Amino acid sequence: MTSEPAVRDVLIGGRRIELAPHNCFACGTLNVHGLQLELHAADGLCWVELELAERFQGWEGIAHGGIVCTILDEVMAWAVVDHDMWGVTARMSVEFKKPVPLGRRIRGEGRVTSVRRRLVEAEGVILDPADGTVLARSTATFVGAPEAKKAELKARYGFAVSGTPDPVDAGAQR
Repeated sequence: MTSEPAVRDVLIGGRRIELAPHNCFACGTLNVHGLQLELHAADGLCWVELELAERFQGWEGIAHGGIVCTILDEVMAWAVVDHDMWGVTARMSVEFKKPVPLGRRIRGEGRVTSVRRRLVEAEGVILDPADGTVLARSTATFVGAPEAKKAELKARYGFAVSGTPDPVDAGAQR
């Protein structure tokens, strides 16, 4: 007997967001090989803290650059969702400042920097949460989905908001 993964909870704007199980490599619960990120977002900032397992290795002891990019893309994309815009990454630039270690806590943060109609600019960082050292930095442009497509995506992924804003979570920044 197999059990289906539970609905994934994401905290957006201090409210609990429910997503149906899905296969996203970054945040999906069905992808056993993925990152299964537990994301939080409020006031245009999305963050996640995690330890990367050895299976995400590039050079010995450090994360593969593609995994670093995936985390940055995901926190920026969920910061866009916090603005009630759903879309895709059109362009992304990454600066790798220092090696991102495996097996140690890291923090990814993404925030929206500007919104022009359906074009959203965002920036992201991966930090060492112990001392705030920037390990990687990114900027990206997202193209927001038209309203009809956004409604379709919300339905497809079982996107539901529950509860009232939690002032503790809404203000939880580094």
